[in-house]
Amino acid sequence: MGPNEGDREFSLSGTGSSSKDFDNSSFGISGDYGWYFSNRTLAGIRQSINFADIEGEDLTDDFWNGSTRGFIDYHFGQNAARPFVGASLGAIYGDGVKDTGIAGLEAGLKYYLLPTTFIQARAEYQFLFDSGDSAEDNFDDGAWAYTFGMGLNF
Repeated sequence: MGPNEGDREFSLSGTGSSSKDFDNSSFGISGDYGWYFSNRTLAGIRQSINFADIEGEDLTDDFWNGSTRGFIDYHFGQNAARPFVGASLGAIYGDGVKDTGIAGLEAGLKYYLLPTTFIQARAEYQFLFDSGDSAEDNFDDGAWAYTFGMGLNF
């Protein structure tokens, strides 16, 4: 059950939220594609797209943004439940954000339903930067991003 060295992985994850009156909503989708350098180490690329519809007293606007990040994750265990930790680095762009660098630390859990098919939950602590100095300064001003999805190894 689970990947072997040399296997590839593809996963789709989503996230979303709305106010109780559904007048402020957001949703996003992420796709990951990666390669296993060992049975436990996965490196790859992640593409995320997010949409927010925000209403205010004098404001009704839609915001789109995206991010493209490289990532590396280390998985623990050999059973159906496999926790992982990792990091990502890339760029964020779009409406309502300054086109800039984005980095993050992440942790999650994959649960294999079939030998090559899993569901996953991931939490990422992300922060923005435009230089090495600003990365250090902005780490404390980061935000949490949560996703839930499914994937397969092949």
